[in-house]
Amino acid sequence: MKRKKVTWPQARAFSVHLLTASGSFLAFLSLVAASDGNWTAMFLWLGLALFVDGIDGPIARKLEVKEILPTWSGELLDNIIDYVTYVLIPAFALYQRGFMGEGLSFTAGAIIVVSSAIYYADTGMKTKENFFKGFPVVWNMVVFTLFVIEPGEWVSFAVVVACGVFTFLPINFLHPVRVERLRSVNLTITLVWCAFGIIALLQNMVSPMWVKTGIAATGIYLFVIGGIMQLFPNLGAKRT
Repeated sequence: MKRKKVTWPQARAFSVHLLTASGSFLAFLSLVAASDGNWTAMFLWLGLALFVDGIDGPIARKLEVKEILPTWSGELLDNIIDYVTYVLIPAFALYQRGFMGEGLSFTAGAIIVVSSAIYYADTGMKTKENFFKGFPVVWNMVVFTLFVIEPGEWVSFAVVVACGVFTFLPINFLHPVRVERLRSVNLTITLVWCAFGIIALLQNMVSPMWVKTGIAATGIYLFVIGGIMQLFPNLGAKRT
């Protein structure tokens, strides 16, 4: 049998899948760090995985990976890695850290992994405007915020329960890149949150009040702005 030649477009397209798959190695490094109780390293690897997750989609669309390699599902690969980096590792870290006490930490972890698994099975999780329907299980960001702010065990548990409930409610949550309305504002706030996060990592997760306040304020904005834009559908819309 003649072996089919691999074309340059195919090789280039497959390299995008390799980029996506590199997130699994970053997840492994993050899990090793969490097992050692090295929370700064854990969130650093998760942050790099989040960066890869942010760039691989636009690259894949630009290079028409889906059309060139139709038998390879980048979406499925992305979802597998996302569940590990967005859900399993943050849940494990929350339990391992144990700052909510053993019982609440275990219950919080259970809420995170079960609600998120159901969410990933929903094929209609996006709206026409590319908002997420329900809380989009970005537990890496939520757990990072709790680790930095340390609001207390019952407030932390309440946040986990609230996010778990919001997973199943018809409330819009922002995708800061793909939602066009207020994109410049939302991207700016997202980058500011990331900047505060980097500062917290450089401070080994022991941050002064101004960093905690910055992470909390920008995080709350990103959490609620989707619902606000849902209530006001003309907010940020281009005038014709």
